[in-house]
This record gives sequence, C-alpha cells and structure tokens, in this order.
Amino acid sequence: MVVLAASVVTKSGKAVISRQFREMQRSRIEGLLASFPKLTSTGQQHTTIETEHVRYVYQPLEELFMVLITNRQSNILQDIESLHLFARVVTDICRSCDEQDILRNAFELLCAFDEIISEGYRENVNLSQVKSIIEMESHEERIQEIIAKNKEQEAKEELKRRAKQFEMQKKEAQKRGQGFMQGNFSSQSTNSYMGGRFSPALENTTQSVIDSPSFNSRSSTPTASTSKAKGMQLGRKSKGTDLLEAIKTEVEEPLLKTSRQIGSASTVKDQEGIHVSIEEHVSLAATRDGGLEQMEVRGALTLRVGDDGSARVRLTLQTADDPAISFKTHPKVDKSMFKSDKVIQMGDTSRPFPVHQNLEVLRWKFSTRDETAVPLSINCWPSPAGDGTCDVNIEYELEADHLELRDVVVSIPLPGEPSVTVHSADGSYFVDRQRRVLDWQLPSISSANKSGSLECNIPGEDANEFFPVVVSFISDRLICDVDVLDADNLESNGPAKLTKEILLVSDDYTIG
Repeated sequence: MVVLAASVVTKSGKAVISRQFREMQRSRIEGLLASFPKLTSTGQQHTTIETEHVRYVYQPLEELFMVLITNRQSNILQDIESLHLFARVVTDICRSCDEQDILRNAFELLCAFDEIISEGYRENVNLSQVKSIIEMESHEERIQEIIAKNKEQEAKEELKRRAKQFEMQKKEAQKRGQGFMQGNFSSQSTNSYMGGRFSPALENTTQSVIDSPSFNSRSSTPTASTSKAKGMQLGRKSKGTDLLEAIKTEVEEPLLKTSRQIGSASTVKDQEGIHVSIEEHVSLAATRDGGLEQMEVRGALTLRVGDDGSARVRLTLQTADDPAISFKTHPKVDKSMFKSDKVIQMGDTSRPFPVHQNLEVLRWKFSTRDETAVPLSINCWPSPAGDGTCDVNIEYELEADHLELRDVVVSIPLPGEPSVTVHSADGSYFVDRQRRVLDWQLPSISSANKSGSLECNIPGEDANEFFPVVVSFISDRLICDVDVLDADNLESNGPAKLTKEILLVSDDYTIG
C-alpha cells in the first residue's frame, strides 16, 4: 500500500493539519482535500471513496474528519487498519478533537504520523509504541531523577539532624553554665565566643560543622568569626538560626554550583548567521571486573537562526558510519535528503526556519553492550590490609583515542571515616566529607596521557563498600562523531555564517 497523505480536515474540506509522505505539490493536496466533502454522500455511512486517480479512506472525529489519501492499487484492508491507528493517535494526544486542540498539538501529531507511515509505507508499530517513541521515555532518566530526589532528601535530613544536635549541645552547655550566656551582660562578655569559656564537646561539634574538605591531604584551618558588641536588637535572628543557615549553605552549595554550571553551558546568545549546538549525553553501567552491562548515547542537534536573511539554510553533516546509530529528523526536515546526502534542510525549501528560536532538527540514539565502544574504562581494586583498612588501586584507560575528556572526576565512596592516605596519584584528589567520597580529579585525559592511576589507603574492610564508582566528564568531541561541515544560504546561494558549539556530557557513568 502507498499512503500519499494523512490529514485532519473540517467538514468544508479545509485542512487543519496535513502530512504528505510522497513528493506532491501543496496545491495538489489542498485540491484533493477541498473536493473530499463534495464526494461524500449525505446521510450515508462509508469509509472509502474512489476517484479516477486516488482513494479517500476516512473516519469522523466529532466535527472533523481523519482522511488518508492513497493510490487506487493499495490494500483496502491495510488502509482501514492504518486509518484506525491514526484516529486512535489523534484522540489519545488531543483531549477534545476540535480544531483548536488539533492545532495546539500539531507538532506531536505530525511526529506520530511520521512514526506510522514512512515514505508512504506502513511501519509495523502499534499505539503504545508510537506513544513511547514520542515521549522519548528513558528508564535511566527516571532512575537518575529518583537518585537526585533521594540525595536532596538526605541533605535536608542531615541539615535537620545537625541543627537538632547543635541545639542539644547548646542546652547541655547551658545546664553546666559553660556557654551561650544571655541577658544584660557587659560588652566584654558578649565579645567572647562562649562567655570566655569553651566546652570541649561543643568545640568539636562546631568545628566539624564548619570544617571544609581537604585538598591533596592538606586540611584547611577553620576561620573563627568574631562578633561585635551590640545592644539589644529587635527581630534579631537567634544563633541557632544562623547556624542553620550556615549548614544549609554548606550542604546545598555543591548542588547549586552544578546547576549554575549546566545552566551557563546551555545559554546561547543571539547572534547573526547560524548557530548550531550539538550535544551528546552518555550513560554507562559496567561491572567491577570490567564487563559492560549497558551503554547508551543520546544526542541532539539544535539550530538557531540569528537573522531573517539566514533563515533559508542547508546544513551538510558528517556522521559516524555505524548502523547501530538511529537518527530521527524533525517533521519539517526533508527526510529523504538526510538519508541520502546527510543534509538538513526544510522539506519545502521555499519556507524558512524559525528565527531566534532553538529548534531541534535532529536526534540520534546509540545503545550497545560491546565493550570496545566504551570511551573511558575504570578499574577499582580494593584489597583488605588486615588492620581495618583497604589498599585501593584505581586505574583509568582512555579507549576512544579521538576523544579528549576534560574536568574528569572519579568518585570513590568512603565507607568508614572520611580520611584517605594517598601514596601516589596522577592529577589531584579531594576528600569531600559531606558526600563521604574521594574525588580523583584529572583536568584532561587524551592520547597523551591515556592511562593513569591512584594508590591510597582508606578505612574500611569490606571491598564491596567501595562501589559504585561514579565518573563525570565533558568533551568537545562526540562519540557518534556528528558534526556540521558547512552551511549554505539558499537565499543568496552562498555560504552562511556558521558558529558551532559541541559538547559531550556524562550523565550516569557508574562502575560496580
């Protein structure tokens, strides 16, 4: 069977949305749809109408019609089956099948139409598969969201626990008459931190709260803040509230810092010409002995047109020659040109791309269990030392020589006391006492330093507690090697001004 077009039309023959699957003039489609109401018989129920050249297969959708235009040689049974699937997709995506709701969900409907029919031929899909493809639902993404929520909840609980612990220490010190002296005292007594006296237990607790993590096994000295003598102030916050804010800053600062970095990396300023953003996110789950459970790469090419004169543009792409990589283009992009020549352009080249809008024109996905596709392998070998500690050896190996990884961080859990004795290390390391992890930091990994190691001794006897090892990195080279070679301005028949931004980010890269 060959489906020429799928349309949602009004009773007067006006097209609300229409998707053609074969090369046809727009005026031809509009003429066929305009003549459709004249061919229907009033008061009679039919599902097909045949003319001299085409066949209409249609189904009412409240005040509208779902219409498929096919050639006369197509299989009528398959046409009706396809029509029912189109109608189910429309009613599933739109709450009410009126013209406004159809237009509001036009993008999702056109994407769904493309999943059902490709180049005029029916794809072997059902409604649930079409919905899953449109939603781009990812099991790994849901897991990552759950992990992030759990970390946020743990941080809040830790915040409450420390505030409660400090309040208990405060009350205990007051009972012993050792601190937090209140009332109308002299300015000399209010200038002292604890009324001139210290409680050993309270001093340790306060220091553990404000102690900053150590870099390269050098601990920084906490800076004690001094308060100026002041009289009674109305509405002044209590010391417990001040400490609560200090702990909150300490707990939430890493999360906020990460959010700011991601936000700044994704910001693109308006500029003249064409700006292309190519981004890949890689997720990996590997076993402790080096086996690969699953690796997934998801990428997107986003186009931003900076001025009206560059809106009619053609992009010539380069991609890795791997059949395991599946590509999906925007519904308005010419699919046949991309498949044959790796070119991104509008299906109707007389129409421009949107100006000052970020438009995803291409997506791709790569999933594999082939260990040779792993970009960076990590081996962690904890060995019990017999004295309540483990000797831990961590090694990295860059498997993809064409990549240059930057800001690489390998995080190893610290099961016992958050202290580490490092014997040798490539790069630097950072003991994060809040997260109870050892962060092995490498500014750059390339073919020049494709392997390295860290040897240390960490408290803890169970080797299983040193997993999972989490890796994060970024790169300006992609795994699927997608790139834009040049851009042509179809308006002036010359080259267009092109700027590119390429980024590879590790999302959930775990070992163990």
